[in-house]
Order: sequence, then C-alpha cells, then structure tokens
Amino acid sequence: MLKEIETVRDTVPGFTGVISDLGGPTANMYRLACKSREIESACRKPSCVFPGICPNLNTDHAPLIELYRKARALPGIKKVLIASGVRYDLAIESPEYVKELAQHHVGGYLKIAPEAISEGPLSKMMKPGIGTYDRFKELFDRYSKEAGKQQYLIPYFIAAHPGTTDEDMLELALWLKKNGFRADQVQAFLPSPMATATAMYHSGKNPLRRVTRSSEEVVVPRGLKVRRLHKAFLRYHDANNWPLLREALRRMGRADLIGPGKQHLVPPWQPAGTGMLAEGSRARGDVRKHGGASAAPFRTQHTGLPDGHRKGRP
Repeated sequence: MLKEIETVRDTVPGFTGVISDLGGPTANMYRLACKSREIESACRKPSCVFPGICPNLNTDHAPLIELYRKARALPGIKKVLIASGVRYDLAIESPEYVKELAQHHVGGYLKIAPEAISEGPLSKMMKPGIGTYDRFKELFDRYSKEAGKQQYLIPYFIAAHPGTTDEDMLELALWLKKNGFRADQVQAFLPSPMATATAMYHSGKNPLRRVTRSSEEVVVPRGLKVRRLHKAFLRYHDANNWPLLREALRRMGRADLIGPGKQHLVPPWQPAGTGMLAEGSRARGDVRKHGGASAAPFRTQHTGLPDGHRKGRP
C-alpha cells in the first residue's frame, strides 16, 4: 500500500498530495483475523462479528494505526483520507484507532453504514444495533473536538430490505428527524446475485437461522407501493411525500404524528405545487396530480447531512 501511494505520487499528473481514500469497503479490518488457525478451520459460524464480536477474533488496530502514520509521513503526501468503509463495531474496540482516524484522516465528513436501526432488518443484515453507532459517534465527536475540528458522520440507510416492516421504517424516520438528518438521496434494496439477502427476498426465509425444523420466516417488502412508502419514510422532510406518509400513518394508527409541532413527522397541510399521487388513486388509474407535481424519480444512493450543515447551506 505504501508503494502504491508512492506510485500515485510519482506518476499521476497533477497529483496534489492528497490520497482521497485508503482502505476501501473494509477500511479498518487490516490484519484482523482469528487468533487461532485451528479454531478458524473448525468454525462454522457465518459471521465473526454477529450477533456479537467473537472472542477469538483479533481486533487489534495497532498495525493499521502504524500504517496510517507511515502513509501520511511519506514525502510529498499532505493528507491521507478515510472516506468510508469503517466497521464501527470493530472500531470502538480500539478507541486509539478512532482517535487516530478522527484527528488525522477525516476531511470533514465520514460516511458509515448503520443501514437500519430496528432489530428486524439489522438481524437479517447481521449488523450491530444502533447503540454501537451511538458509542462510535461519542468517540468520534470527542476526538474531533480535542483536535479542534468540526466533523460529522454521514450515515447510510436502506429502504425495503428483507426483514423491514412499515413500523421499522417509521422508527427510522423518527430517529432521522430527532437527530437532524435529511437524506438527499435514498437507496432501496435490489436483489443481486450471490447475496444472502437475495435468498431471503425470493424465498421469504432466513437461511442463516432455523426455527424448529424450518428456516425463520422473513417479512419481505415487495411491490411498488411498499417500496415507495419505505423510501418516503427516509425522505420524510420532502413535501412531495407528505400525502403518502399521512395516508400510511393513519392506516398504521399513528395519526398522532401528523401535526405542526416538532414532535410530529409530517404537517397536516400541503405546500402549493407539491405532493405525490396517492397510491389508491394510482391503482384506479387516476392521473390527477396533487398541486401539479408528479412523483419524483427514485435515486440509487443515500447521502445525508445534519440540518444546518448540508451542502450549499451555512
């Protein structure tokens, strides 16, 4: 990796001295492995980090910290950044690593991927609970402040993943609003080859967990209607989604979340020129538009910034 950085430095025209990302999709799993080859060869667990971190997994981040320090000490290198890919449940096992990361290798924003906050989808993704994210954020904010830096975590979330109910997405929408996040773009699950989640999507069962003699049943959000709703929960702040969300909240018995206050998810009024076509009207072939606006196109990624710190805003 150090040789590759030197190659970039010496051969890329116009190189500015900044390495934009070091680590890739598993940024902090450098040299992490089972403590025993014998145990590893006999192990049949599908994951070393779920439902908790295996005690036989070496979580020492010291080699990675040393690599970071060597990388940024190379002549001609001004900055080495980590843009994403941090497995934060492993990172909190090494506060020293979080300190090194926050104080030297973040360019203002660090993208991480909680994906969800509810047990249903998280258990299907084999991801840690939101409490682990909170612990990482606490460390990240503390060490950023110690360095005199104003830095932010940008969490990724996904809609319509197997195991996700409407109630799970509502819980996530309320969490996003409470924490001041507004997603500019959102991602909905799409089945792809060789993925366990794809097996769940097609079978409606979790192949990694058995209940009595058969696999665990999995709720699978299918169809345009539910996928649009789950995306709308992620973009609760978009007025185009408010008619759909109000309809869903009433159906779910949560009309108490419709109102003008901070404790509410959506207001009871609709701004002129906004609004999505209600699902019931669409199913009947009604082509009328609410306020003259049609449904916004879906996008394939999710990015979110805390309120007041979004691009283009002070």
